[in-house]
Amino acid sequence: MVDASGADKWERVATTEAIPEGEVIAASVAGQQIALYNIEGQIYASNNICTHEHAYLSDGYLEGCVIECPLHQGQFDIRTGKAMCAPVTQDLPVYPVKIEGGEVFIDLSGT
Repeated sequence: MVDASGADKWERVATTEAIPEGEVIAASVAGQQIALYNIEGQIYASNNICTHEHAYLSDGYLEGCVIECPLHQGQFDIRTGKAMCAPVTQDLPVYPVKIEGGEVFIDLSGT
């Protein structure tokens, strides 16, 4: 994807092989901490930092499409970023994902 300035918005973050089925891994791209999830072969991407307190979601518990923060057990839907229970009240930023030739790319602009 190319934005209005002509710049490519897609950033390579990993290979599909690096993200095991049913798992979450941490990645860093353009100075941002990203969590990558593989749910039934579908790759999702979100910010890796909980919106409640500074904890890495990649250290949390993933069940289906829900990631649980390891610090205070707040939960987010990884598909939408929706905050699902206390203590989290702010949704999690999520990013569009595309796969090309086994490479995972995300669009940090979220558009």
